[in-house]
Amino acid sequence: MTHSFSEDHQPRTPAPFDDEPMTGDLDLEDRRALRRVAGLSTELTDVTEVEYRALRLERVVLIGVWTDGTAEAAENSLRELALLAETAGSQVLEGMIQRRSRPDPASFIGAGKAAELRDVVIATGADTVICDGELSPSQLRHLEETVGVKVIDRTALILDIFAQHAKSREGKAQVELAQLEYLLPRLRGWGGNLSRQVGGRAAGGVGIGGRGPGETKIELDRRRIRARMAKLRRQIAEMAKSRDTKRGERRRNEVPAVAIAGYTNAGKSSLLNRLTGAGVLVEDALFATLDPTVRRARTPGGRTYTLADTVGFVRHLPHQLVEAFRSTLEEVADADLILHVVDGSDAEPEAQIDAVREVLREIGADRIPELVVINKADAADDLTLARLRRREPHSVVVSARTGAGIDELRAAIEVRLPKLDRELRVLVPYDRGDLVAQVHRRGEVLKQEHTAEGTVLHARVPVDLAAELARFEELAPTP
Repeated sequence: MTHSFSEDHQPRTPAPFDDEPMTGDLDLEDRRALRRVAGLSTELTDVTEVEYRALRLERVVLIGVWTDGTAEAAENSLRELALLAETAGSQVLEGMIQRRSRPDPASFIGAGKAAELRDVVIATGADTVICDGELSPSQLRHLEETVGVKVIDRTALILDIFAQHAKSREGKAQVELAQLEYLLPRLRGWGGNLSRQVGGRAAGGVGIGGRGPGETKIELDRRRIRARMAKLRRQIAEMAKSRDTKRGERRRNEVPAVAIAGYTNAGKSSLLNRLTGAGVLVEDALFATLDPTVRRARTPGGRTYTLADTVGFVRHLPHQLVEAFRSTLEEVADADLILHVVDGSDAEPEAQIDAVREVLREIGADRIPELVVINKADAADDLTLARLRRREPHSVVVSARTGAGIDELRAAIEVRLPKLDRELRVLVPYDRGDLVAQVHRRGEVLKQEHTAEGTVLHARVPVDLAAELARFEELAPTP
C-alpha cells in the first residue's frame, strides 16, 4: 500500500525532485511518493478521546531513505527502527520510506518531501520524527525547522535505549561518554549567544558595537562537555582494571574463556542461563543486557570454562558506543571461542550475521574461532533454518527456551576449546588433595579411581601442572 503526496496543486511534467539528479535505476513512481510501511503503528485503536490523545508524549513518525537493495530490506530496516522506538517507550504512528539514490545533504529527504512529512506529522498528531540513519547537525536543524517537531536519528535513539538500560556504574559512565561524544558537534546557539567577540583592541578595531561578552554560553558548554568526557574516560579506565585482573587470573589458571556475542534480542542471556543456570535477566526487548556477565560452566567431559554474556549488536551500531564500550567488549576480543548467536526466527538472519561480524572486525575479534548458534529453533521457519545451515555448515541449531539442541551445543563447545598440553596417568597420595583439586579445576579428568595408596588420575593438564605431577607419574599402576 502506498500514499502519494503531490508537492504542489498545479500539474507539471516529471522533473528531478529536491535538486537530486535523476538516475535510470530509480522508478519514477517510487521517487515521487513517500511509501507507507504497513503494520508499524502501535497506536491503541480504542482510544478516541481527543484530550487524552493530545496529552500523550513521544508519539513518533518514522522516515527512512531507501538507497539500495530491495524494498523488502528497506521495510525490514524500518520495522527494526519501530522496535527500537517501542523499546525506548515511544508509540509508532506512521512509517514511511523515500526512494533516493542518496540521502539529501541538506535535509535527509529533500525540501519537498520534508514539507509532505510535516503534513503527516500534523495529521497524526506526532511530536517526534525518527530518521532511519545518522543525521548531520545541519540536516537535523533543517528537518526540525521544516516539520516543526523534535527530530532525532537512529544513533540518538540507540543511545537513549542504552541510557535507560544501563545499571552498573561502569555501564552508566560508558553510555554518558557516548552521549556526550554525539552531542558535542550538535550543540546549537542563537543570536548573541554565538558571538565570539571580545572587548578592546582584541575586537579587531571594529569599535563601537563590535565588543561582545567574551566566552559565550555555547563555548562554555563545549568546554564543560570536554572536561566531563575526559573525567569519564579516566573513570572507565580505572573500572576496567578490575576486569583485567580477573581475566589475568583466568589466564594464569588456564581456564578457557567463551564469549556469547550476537544481535540484540537474539537470545544470548537465555542461552547463558540454559548452559550455566545463571539466572540472568531475560527480557523480550532490545538491549536488555548492557553489563557483561561471566559465569563458570563445564563441558560434558568435565572441563571448566567461563561463559561471558555481552551487549548485543545491531545494524549501524553507533561508532560512539563501540568506542565507549570497548573495555566491555574486550570480553569478546580476549575470548578463546565466540558463540555467535543468531535469531533463526528473524526476517533477515543473514543480515544479522553480517552486522555482528562487522562489529567483531571493528574490535579486533574477527580472528577468534567462532561457533554459530542458530537460536529460537522452536519459532523459526524450517526453510530459513535449512538456508542458514547451508550458509554456516558448522553451526548448531538450538532453542534456549525449550532446551532443544543444548547437549549438541555443549559437545561442540568442548571440541572447539583450546587443547590441553599433556596427557598423563598419576597416583597422587591422599595428603596431596590440593593437586587433585588443581587437576579438576585446570585440566580434564578422563578417569579417576581411589586405591589404598592414593587417587589414580588419567587426565590432560597444562604444562606447568604436568611438571608438578611428574614425580607421581611413575607411581601410577599400569592400566
